[in-house]
Amino acid sequence: MGFVLTEGPSPYAVSMLPTRLRSLLALAASVALLAPAFLAHAGSDQEPSRPNVLLLLADDQRPDTIAAWGNEAIDTPNLDALVAGGFSFRGAHCLGSPHGAVCVPSRAMLATGRAYHGLDLKEFGGAPTLGQLLGESGYRTFGTGKWHNGREAFRRSFQDARAVYFGGMSDHNLVPIEDMRDGEFVDRRVGARHSSELFTDAAIEFLTGYRDEAPFFVYVAYTAPHDPRDPPLAYREHYYENRPPLPANFMPYHPFDNGAIIIRDENLAAWPRTRDVVSDQLAEYYGLITHIDDQVGRLVEVLERKGMLENTLVIYTADHGLSVGSHGLLGKQSLYEHSMGLPLILSGPGIPTGTSDALVYLHDLFPTLLGQAGVAAPEGIDSMDLSPVWKGESAALRDSLFTSYGKVQRSVRDLRWKLIRYPKVDVTQLFDLEADPDELVNLAAEPDQAERVARMRVELEAWQERLGDDLAWTADQVKPAEVNPSGTPRKPDRWQPAWIRAKYFDKGEADKR
Repeated sequence: MGFVLTEGPSPYAVSMLPTRLRSLLALAASVALLAPAFLAHAGSDQEPSRPNVLLLLADDQRPDTIAAWGNEAIDTPNLDALVAGGFSFRGAHCLGSPHGAVCVPSRAMLATGRAYHGLDLKEFGGAPTLGQLLGESGYRTFGTGKWHNGREAFRRSFQDARAVYFGGMSDHNLVPIEDMRDGEFVDRRVGARHSSELFTDAAIEFLTGYRDEAPFFVYVAYTAPHDPRDPPLAYREHYYENRPPLPANFMPYHPFDNGAIIIRDENLAAWPRTRDVVSDQLAEYYGLITHIDDQVGRLVEVLERKGMLENTLVIYTADHGLSVGSHGLLGKQSLYEHSMGLPLILSGPGIPTGTSDALVYLHDLFPTLLGQAGVAAPEGIDSMDLSPVWKGESAALRDSLFTSYGKVQRSVRDLRWKLIRYPKVDVTQLFDLEADPDELVNLAAEPDQAERVARMRVELEAWQERLGDDLAWTADQVKPAEVNPSGTPRKPDRWQPAWIRAKYFDKGEADKR
């Protein structure tokens, strides 16, 4: 495991270099940081101690936004180094959500290892949490950042916490936060820095002062790159000047009513989506991700400086993905790969370098991290330990993967084929992900695919039965699939800063008049 350190010079001292050169520098830094640790272990018969755990969770990060995973338009040198020294799960997904705030069930599932179907998403119905079980086994547990679930569930999960945000979204520079000491929430205030720096600062304060011999579990949950897409000015200006390409599946409109066309996330730009507006929002989105990448570098530098990196398992992931122009959508309320897929990288003691396309869920981290800590996972969970994959004991954990959204979308996929069903408009999509990874060519109506559609429907319904999901294949009252959201009134929410209001709302409304 190794990282590019970002203290000192401008964050763009490295990120302005060509992507391939940045990757080589990141890999060199990886080797330099790892060499002492490898030498220290050489010839040692000592059992390794239980690892520290640093779990970094982004909010709304697409799986295709890491340079080392093939995106040469984005600057992520620290994540690239994590990839170079760790194990990437390229087939990781969020299971889905009963409503538009997909982050709520995603975080609840991560905390409990249970599917959201039937789970109390606020306090988890008393289900033991990852932090709770680690704490009971002797770990020191610390949390910072976005929780978006209940306070009692948080209290059970962490012994110490600083700069915690219990809401869902906020102006990144005006985040309402509070601390937790001795089980009491105290010092409510508004953060004085950008959210990504604010939460990183809290974790660094904890790590810098850590003197305990017990292992730690540190949970850092960012609110970025969730909108408002408001990175520090230098970061967005970098991408205005170095424009990322539009997604290959960019569209002005979604081709039919998916049940989530006119909702809060989709109101962030007018219809039809234009190339210029999506390009700007993508630049701002990438700026937020590069800004997080710099925070990852800050955190790992502290671990290295304190001699804790060697025995720390670092996980970087996100609660789900985002559309940002793909399929004519902006939000995450769809079952396309860009919205339910997510980055998942593990690096640290016992983790080899490698990559897997195995179909896994974010909440598979629950038994995985417990297993790495030597803690038995509770019975009745809906998740699986990932370690057999990186150990080479199994190429896959499951043959298919199910995702769901509200009462309007259901999907099942295997390594090649994906079926999405929209009961309320009687629409089915079938994609060959091997030939069509951008999910552009719907094969569901092709005669030679009828048997496959029928077979995948059986698999989808088997998943539904397993999870207690009773949504029918076709709604009792089918609606027209056609939809044209053009001219839909849009208002900015209270979290959007003035420059975003002026750029994407006030100007747009003025243009229509």
